[in-house]
Amino acid sequence: MGHDWILDVLADLKAYADQNDLPALARQLDETARIASAEIASSRDGTPIAAILDDGASLGRISRAAGGGRGA
Repeated sequence: MGHDWILDVLADLKAYADQNDLPALARQLDETARIASAEIASSRDGTPIAAILDDGASLGRISRAAGGGRGA
């Protein structure tokens, strides 16, 4: 089954956010789906995640927000 199912869950959550006037959540879910896709691809082919993401900075913001990242 792999990790692809999480992308479907994120799409469902984004659809809910869009339908219920939660635009900030919808934007965050877009970003989360982008990161999830990059991580899944990275785990499949060994490509560094920063090479898949546009700038790598988004991953740092998410990590810091979760309390696991480096300082600013």
